[in-house]
Amino acid sequence: MSAKKERTDADHLSGTSLSDLLNLDDDDEQYYSDELDEQSPSASAKRKLASFLSVSGNDLCADCGSPNPKWVSANLGAFLCIKCSGVHRSIGVHISKILSVNLDEWTEEDVDNVIKLGGNAAVNWKYEHSVPDDCRKPLPDSSIDDRTNFIKRKYVMQQFFNPDEQLSCPFTPGALHCSSTGLNSVVEKKYLNSARLHSFGQAFLNSRKRKDAELKPANKSNSTAGMVEFVGCIKVNVVSGTNLVIRDMRSSDPYVMLSLGSQSVKTRVIKNNLNPVWNEKLMLSIPHDVPPLKVNVFDKDKFSTDDYMGEADIDIRPLVSAAKALENGNAKGPSKQLEKMDEGKDKNTHVDNGTITVTEGKATQDIALKLQNVESGELQIQIECVALTQ
Repeated sequence: MSAKKERTDADHLSGTSLSDLLNLDDDDEQYYSDELDEQSPSASAKRKLASFLSVSGNDLCADCGSPNPKWVSANLGAFLCIKCSGVHRSIGVHISKILSVNLDEWTEEDVDNVIKLGGNAAVNWKYEHSVPDDCRKPLPDSSIDDRTNFIKRKYVMQQFFNPDEQLSCPFTPGALHCSSTGLNSVVEKKYLNSARLHSFGQAFLNSRKRKDAELKPANKSNSTAGMVEFVGCIKVNVVSGTNLVIRDMRSSDPYVMLSLGSQSVKTRVIKNNLNPVWNEKLMLSIPHDVPPLKVNVFDKDKFSTDDYMGEADIDIRPLVSAAKALENGNAKGPSKQLEKMDEGKDKNTHVDNGTITVTEGKATQDIALKLQNVESGELQIQIECVALTQ
């Protein structure tokens, strides 16, 4: 079957229901392209990242050893499987900022920064230097509880941290001797002594934290927040807002917060704008029991609590079902559309539910949201569901 014929046949499938899509004949030809878009500005950066991913050690998840990791902690330099990456998201971006090797946009600078961190071998030499015999590293089939426990001990509490890293001096003596600094020997000595004291003090504090954590019994209520089995990820592009409400004197400084289960991410703040354009992509892991995606808009205030500017809920279960159909090979062809989401409790929330579109192996949905519990305001959002295999 030619590509032109496939595209023509796919056009006749517009409006196909979800159940019909899930039961398409397996004889339909698959027409996906896994090659990078040569016109994309990030194409060469992604090729460099892919080359670094093939280096020995980077081809296995840094935390559990699963093969072919497709996620990376950009600030740690660790390549991870999707299950461990979900735990990393739950511990916060201040500790680990997770990006997709294939789905996120990369610049040469971003990739160079990851390469400078040394990859999985360097990360594990630093964070798994002193793993005790009674602590078992998770395996590819380990439970989410085991993954979460190990990852928190490894990166948050840093119980296995390499002491050589802790005692390293943050000031290089060679740099202090450089004539351009103008530092005399007295100042040099002062800085070096201060650096040594800081290093030993920090090492002592980290050691004390590790001992306290080992002696203190686990608090179930506080430790189970990240212990959720993930079935995939959603990539949310917060496009723009229209006719948002005024919360300052004449305008607002809006930002959008997205929540899925215990995870939350937010966009940047747009100053003095009731029709902001974000075009900002955010990623969230999908729990096994798929909750609604909660959307909240706030006005940023410097000297008081941020003002409320509306909310909405999105049922992402149909989109997840479409992505699973793709993953299982039941949805084939270059372009298909699914039925609109059922109206009901979301009837007043969605201005335009849009259709779920399967194009080039991706399940996406464009949604226009009417914000609730406020006088006015709409949001344009595009959601893409990322299956486990990606």
